[in-house]
Amino acid sequence: MQNIISKLPEVSTTIFTVMSKMANEYNAINLSQGFPNFETNPELIDLVTHAMKKGYNQYAPMPGLLSLREIIAEKTNTLYESNYHPDTEVTVTAGATQAIFTIISAFINPGDEVIIFKPAYDSYEPSIELFGGTIVPIQLSAPGFTVDWQEVASKITSKTKMMIINTPHNPSGTILSKEDMLQLQKLLTNTDIILLSDEVYEHIVFDDQEHQSIARFPGLIERSFITASFGKTFHTTGWKMGYCIAPKELMREFRKVHQFNVFCTSHPMQHALSEFLKTPDNYLSLPNLFQQKRDLFLSLIKDSKFIYTPAAGTYFQLLNYTRITNENDITFAEKLTKEHKIASIPVSVFNLNQQDDKVLRFCFAKTDDTLKRAAEVLCKI
Repeated sequence: MQNIISKLPEVSTTIFTVMSKMANEYNAINLSQGFPNFETNPELIDLVTHAMKKGYNQYAPMPGLLSLREIIAEKTNTLYESNYHPDTEVTVTAGATQAIFTIISAFINPGDEVIIFKPAYDSYEPSIELFGGTIVPIQLSAPGFTVDWQEVASKITSKTKMMIINTPHNPSGTILSKEDMLQLQKLLTNTDIILLSDEVYEHIVFDDQEHQSIARFPGLIERSFITASFGKTFHTTGWKMGYCIAPKELMREFRKVHQFNVFCTSHPMQHALSEFLKTPDNYLSLPNLFQQKRDLFLSLIKDSKFIYTPAAGTYFQLLNYTRITNENDITFAEKLTKEHKIASIPVSVFNLNQQDDKVLRFCFAKTDDTLKRAAEVLCKI
């Protein structure tokens, strides 16, 4: 066909695919893409197998298995003292990315403005562009990646339809504080702005800090979607299972799109997850697991030339390399992969105008052996 007009002319292959392919090509240790290289809990695998053998292999209910939605609501309400209803305010999705896409498609019309904070997860902007929305970016800078709420206030106009936040934050590993959320709540009061809160790393917060979910703040709940990921929580990113939560008025519109987008997600996996979530330690143990890995990784590279602030959440650690070279981060990431056999993610690709803070993102959701081998390489650079 000739003269195909792309709706996403500027979109190319994601940096995650590029760096993982390069890691394979050069036989490099892959700390680029955000997935664990260790197995999930065998009990969860057995639960899926059992559900398949029991015959749960046809369509699940469109919003998700009720028993799973009930345990999601119970978990959320217990952790954050909220009051979500499983029947009308929880929907099971094909991962958090599908939930994010569906939220944007349900509410964004041509000309609507959407405020995002950069560096930002790379699915936000293409989804907004597909539906004719206008992206209003606010750049956060290393090393703190803190939000200037006065700047945010200055970006809000009569056309602002939505704001997207992400805490714990990928790629920086920072978290929003209670004071941040209170300022956000005050800022959005008396507006009709919809808030999309990407909370896929909600259970991976370190140093005895608490995750400040939207669900903790009544003034935000009324206007907000929360998206979450079982893949990130239970080391099963390939399953593409997640969920979203929102007040019933918002969820009603979400489900109108969801039913024609994916309709439903894996039936046997939903049965398995509904059982697995009945043991809270299966997710409450995550901070300790990943903090041990963060601390191991940082202890192993403490004598390297890299500069860092320990990640407050997620399973990503940013490393500043200004004591090594002044090269831009894409060039340096490629050099690390090709010459030193270790793959990372250059953060500038997520920034406004590819702002280069000279930092690379490394995933530490890996086996201890992988982290030790990676650290040995980094200490020689």
